[in-house]
Amino acid sequence: MISADDRLAADLAAEAGRRLLALRAAGGDPDAVRRAGDRSSHEYLTAELAARRPGDAVLSEEGADDPARLVARRVWIVDPLDGTREFGEPGRSDWAVHVALWEDGELTAGAVALPAPGEVLSTADPVPPRPAPPSATVRLVVSRSRPPDFVARLARKIGAEVMPLGSAGAKAAAVIRGDAEVYVHSGGQYEWDSAAPVAVALAAGLHASRIDGSKLVYNQAVPSVPDILICQAALADMLLEAISSVR
Repeated sequence: MISADDRLAADLAAEAGRRLLALRAAGGDPDAVRRAGDRSSHEYLTAELAARRPGDAVLSEEGADDPARLVARRVWIVDPLDGTREFGEPGRSDWAVHVALWEDGELTAGAVALPAPGEVLSTADPVPPRPAPPSATVRLVVSRSRPPDFVARLARKIGAEVMPLGSAGAKAAAVIRGDAEVYVHSGGQYEWDSAAPVAVALAAGLHASRIDGSKLVYNQAVPSVPDILICQAALADMLLEAISSVR
């Protein structure tokens, strides 16, 4: 059942994305544009959440961490601009806005806005599950700047095509949309990097876990997520075994 929180996550991510597009279109020094994007999107999202969900806590990449969130029942986990580097590069579309809700230990709503192509993936409108392709056609998305050190070995083992992309949201979106079958990352992320993508992926019937198969946990005292696997559910067991063998 779609809730008001699902809709709110989608609406906020979409509007933050529109504002970022306008800022980017105005041009200027790339580093200044990046800084302005991070700051303005954070200010918009936190102000809207304070107004619309005043009793909820917020964990944002661009804000000071309030330890009160650790005893809160509801925490919004947001990345105001995922892929800041790509946002500052003219023509790149692999950046995103993440808005997720953690509630009583679980992710219950989320949205990943991809402003450049004008798309919002969210728990308000889950993408139907897609059939798994033959193993020879597996497409594996990884970080273009920090791919896992085992990714070449993994690709050889499963016969995958490696696809480097920018932001975590863009990589997860590629799997959610069916443009790829697997997203794997190791080497460190933060909760805001993956909370919204994971919420949307799970709503779409995909598998999401740590690369050892354990559950992804959010609203931790230290908000880090060391590694992640998002993939078509039918491929999960094979991939977890393959990752274990090549690490």
